[in-house]
Amino acid sequence: MEYDYIPLPERPPLRWPDGKRVALLITLNLETWDLVKDTDLPYYAGGPAILPDILPGNVPDFPNYSWREYGQRVGIWRLFDCLDALGVTPGCTVNAATCLHRRAMVDAALQRGCEILAHNYEQGELLTTFAGDPAREREVIHKTLTVYEQTVGRKARGWLSSSLRGTLETAEILAEYGCSFYCDLMNDDQPYLLRTRQGSLVSVPYSNEINDFTLVVRRGHTTDEVRDILVEELRVLHEEGEHTGRIMNVGLHPHVSGRAYRIRALREFVEFAQTLEGVWWTTREAIADHYRAQCRGEI
Repeated sequence: MEYDYIPLPERPPLRWPDGKRVALLITLNLETWDLVKDTDLPYYAGGPAILPDILPGNVPDFPNYSWREYGQRVGIWRLFDCLDALGVTPGCTVNAATCLHRRAMVDAALQRGCEILAHNYEQGELLTTFAGDPAREREVIHKTLTVYEQTVGRKARGWLSSSLRGTLETAEILAEYGCSFYCDLMNDDQPYLLRTRQGSLVSVPYSNEINDFTLVVRRGHTTDEVRDILVEELRVLHEEGEHTGRIMNVGLHPHVSGRAYRIRALREFVEFAQTLEGVWWTTREAIADHYRAQCRGEI
C-alpha cells in the first residue's frame, strides 16, 4: 500500500454534493468479544479495560467482559432511540462475531437503513497478530467478508480493522476481494487515494480523537466536555469547509456513549449539527464514490 503526501494547501478544493461543507458520520461500533481465548497471554479485547488488571485470555474476565456487554444488552438501544428521535441514521461497524452471536443489533441497524461496515471477525483478534503471515490474515478477512455478505445480502465495499490495527498487507488483500475503501488511517480531514498492486482504494479516515473511547475512557472527559469537544470540532470544520470540504467522524461505543448519564452529549451535539447549513449527513460509501468521481484523473 502506498499513498502520496500532499499537504492540504496544495490540493485542489474538494466539493461535496450541493455545496455541503462537512461530511458528518455518526458511527456506532457493534463489536463482540470472546469471554475466553486459547492463550495464557493477556487478552486485548479491543481497547482499555474498565478494570486495569488484565487477565490471561484463558481466564474469564467477567468485569471487563460484562462491562462491554452492557452495550449490546442496553446501550445500543439507548443510542438507537436517541438518534431515531432526532431523525438521524448512523453508520455501524460490525464484527462478523456480532452477526453470528448478537444478530439483534445488526438487524436493528439494517431495519433503520444504516450503512454496515465490515469490522474484522472478532474484536479482540487484531490483524497485527498475523503481520508477516498474509495467508493467515487473508483467511481472517475472507471469513469476515463471507459472514458480512451472508448477513447484509451484498458484498462489503469497505473495511475498518479492530482497533485500526491493520498490516502492510491489509489494504491489498481488501482490494483483491473487491473492496473500494479503507478506514484504518487517521491522518486527514479528507479522503485520499491508496495504491495497491490489486488496484486503488479510497481512504475514508476514521478518528481516535473524535471518539468516545479516547474522550471518556482514556481522558476522563465529562458529559458536558464531550459535547463541547464535538461541537467545537464541527464548528471549526464547518468554517474551513467553505473553502474545501471536510470529514468529521464521531466514533461511539454502546458500552461507553450508551450509558444513561452520557447520552445527552450525543443528543445535544446532533441538535447543534442540525442547526448548521452545509452538513452532509452521509455514509462512507457515498464519500468514497463522490471522491472517485471528482478524482478520476488520479485513478
